[in-house]
Amino acid sequence: MANYQNIKLDKSMYKSGASFSAQLEKLDPSSGYTGTELANLDAFQRQLKRFDIKVSGAGSDSISKFFSTVDSAALFPEYVARAVAQGADETATINNIIASKTVIHSMDYRTITTDNGEEVQAADVAEGAFIPQTTIKLNENLVRMIKRGRMLVASYEAVKFQRIDLFTVTLKQIGAYITKAQLKDAVDVLINGDGNSNAADSITTSASGALAYSDLLNLWSQFDEFEMNTLIVSPDMMQKMLGLAELKDPVAGLNFNGTGMIGTPFGANVIKSKAVPEGTIVALDNRFALEMVTAGDITVDYDKLIDCQLERAAVTSISGFAKIFPDAVKVLTLKA
Repeated sequence: MANYQNIKLDKSMYKSGASFSAQLEKLDPSSGYTGTELANLDAFQRQLKRFDIKVSGAGSDSISKFFSTVDSAALFPEYVARAVAQGADETATINNIIASKTVIHSMDYRTITTDNGEEVQAADVAEGAFIPQTTIKLNENLVRMIKRGRMLVASYEAVKFQRIDLFTVTLKQIGAYITKAQLKDAVDVLINGDGNSNAADSITTSASGALAYSDLLNLWSQFDEFEMNTLIVSPDMMQKMLGLAELKDPVAGLNFNGTGMIGTPFGANVIKSKAVPEGTIVALDNRFALEMVTAGDITVDYDKLIDCQLERAAVTSISGFAKIFPDAVKVLTLKA
């Protein structure tokens, strides 16, 4: 078994191209702890145990515990990144609308598409006949990558006696707001396209300023090869949907009161979000509509977090979105 207590930690571990946790796992593989009391801990958590740093619960330590030694100070940026990522994961509605997630290590990326006019269905082929082909190629334009983040501004003296679990709450909220911004970017691409002439087909409601059940049926009927399994709805349109008589049956009402989820005759997952423009419903097949592209994990300014002990440190995430099959998305808007 590897000896996690003798590993030398320093900030150079953040510069290797691999994550800090990956570096720790390489030096101290978790597989070496199978069947021991440390089997449920990863390499980073074993380092927290090594320096007796408690990051959660009623007995959580103060932030100053991280800076008690040079080695333990190197753990602080990874703790910050994990806390932000935890907040992002807990609020990641975006995971319900993406078909694929691609991690890249540059700022330039082109997704794939099929030639205009070519289909992907399996066609009937007579004996000896030509088999229709689908040509997959790179999109003409790059995926637009957007950097999102916040700057942590605080002196070490101001926070050193704060409990780590309280500080974690703030970091998790930063992560939550990063995912909300990413959801807004994703909705924009679903509606307007990713710059490759692939904006979503749009229809309007039959009556001005009103939503009828027939409008939802019309939206559903727009899907042919794809399935309408997800609706992203602006808050005002959510209210209008809840007011429809067809969605007020006792079972649907009981489900909404108990879970906050409304039922639809289409079996679609309904997501209410301010990321959607007012008076708009975005319908999609989440298996085929959207690709999320990220340039690595959430990153922090490790130099400032270790050497300056907070002061100013950026927490950032770089991501972008691309359409996969444009016909997998339709938009319904209120008629003016």
